Amino acid sequence: MKMIVAIIQPERLEAVKKELFNAEIHKMTVSRVRGCGQQKGYDEHYRGQIKSVNLLEKIRIEIAVNDEFAEPTVKAIIKGAKTDTIGDGKIFVWNLLDCIRIRTGDKGGSAIG
Repeated sequence: MKMIVAIIQPERLEAVKKELFNAEIHKMTVSRVRGCGQQKGYDEHYRGQIKSVNLLEKIRIEIAVNDEFAEPTVKAIIKGAKTDTIGDGKIFVWNLLDCIRIRTGDKGGSAIG
């Protein structure tokens, strides 16, 4: 089992969801987050003051998958999120020790599916 976490541009969420659905990946958690990276933010004029904004809005997608779905999930996220510009995002993949479905008590891969 794998946990896949992607940090993407907010405007790319619908495209990423479409690609995930096309790859038969339907279960995910989506959160709004803020972060900074290579984009380094921007300066904004607000009420006559210059404000430096370096924590930019991003979307975090978390998906737990069985091993055979890990690569198709990553490829779908890349296909939907890629714009070939700085700030496209990152994908993190790590081994998931266990998954437990609260309602039924199922464990492991059967709890994910």
